[in-house]
Amino acid sequence: MSDVLGIVLKRLGLGLITLLVISILIFFAVELLPGDIAQAVLGQGATEENLKALREQLGLNQPAIVRYLQWLGGAVQGDFGVSLISGRSVADTIGPRFAATLFLASYAAVIAVPVAILLGIIVALLRDSIFDRVANVLTLTSISSPEFFLGYVLVLYLAVKNPWFPALANVNFQDIGTFELYYRTFLPALTMVLVVVAHMMRMTRASIINLLASPYIEMARLKGTPAWKVIVKHALPNAWAPIINVVALNLAYLITGVVLVEVVFVYPGIGQLLVDSVTKRDFPVVQACCLIFAATFILLNLAADVGAILTNPRLRHPK
Repeated sequence: MSDVLGIVLKRLGLGLITLLVISILIFFAVELLPGDIAQAVLGQGATEENLKALREQLGLNQPAIVRYLQWLGGAVQGDFGVSLISGRSVADTIGPRFAATLFLASYAAVIAVPVAILLGIIVALLRDSIFDRVANVLTLTSISSPEFFLGYVLVLYLAVKNPWFPALANVNFQDIGTFELYYRTFLPALTMVLVVVAHMMRMTRASIINLLASPYIEMARLKGTPAWKVIVKHALPNAWAPIINVVALNLAYLITGVVLVEVVFVYPGIGQLLVDSVTKRDFPVVQACCLIFAATFILLNLAADVGAILTNPRLRHPK
């Protein structure tokens, strides 16, 4: 147990250092963007006095390192400042949008994870069959296609040519029923499912096929154990470590990689907010969105490492 705790603490420390480095990159990348923030907020007709007052209000007259430390100190406490466009707290602006993104990612994950694992088991059982080859071609096609392309294809065939689902998912969570919510957000969820199922299915298939050559699997076969039972009872439990790893990484992608999907379907999530904020040069919101994406990705990577350690005795007791 102490070995596991030590490994987890090391991973956590590394994650915090990584997040600190990313926060520096985010802040100073925004600082390097061309143009005057005060001028962008007030417009070309602003007087020099108004520009100077806004720069002082935003702290732009202070050195960059001082502003970074102030921003980081506020971010640690959940205070990302104030939106330059709406005047609202950035945390209040992002909160509902991030919740919407988590809903869409959860919707896609509930569909994608069991489907991917089931398909991975089936293609491992039917290795080198026509079904296996077709599945590999389809998954490679899905992996190779960008999200926005898949989204537009689904809109074309499931919303335009066959109007089964709405093309846009600009829902209002407070004024919509549960069934209507799932119905209107099905196409963006399906787009994300098609992207992540391929990775998880191929990893499940590869992990199980690698284990099928193990001596204990051969012994189970010699005893006359059915092929499906060999995989489910003997191979799958020992394949959980890489499967959990790839599942956690794809869950991270579902949350952090939804920007293009949300833009295609006009979904009111944090990805759409990030794009809108970049367009409007609302830099406090942009910085907060990027930091939240980075923290989420690092946290789920940590979860993947911990899951792999807990399911693999060799990692729990390293020599």
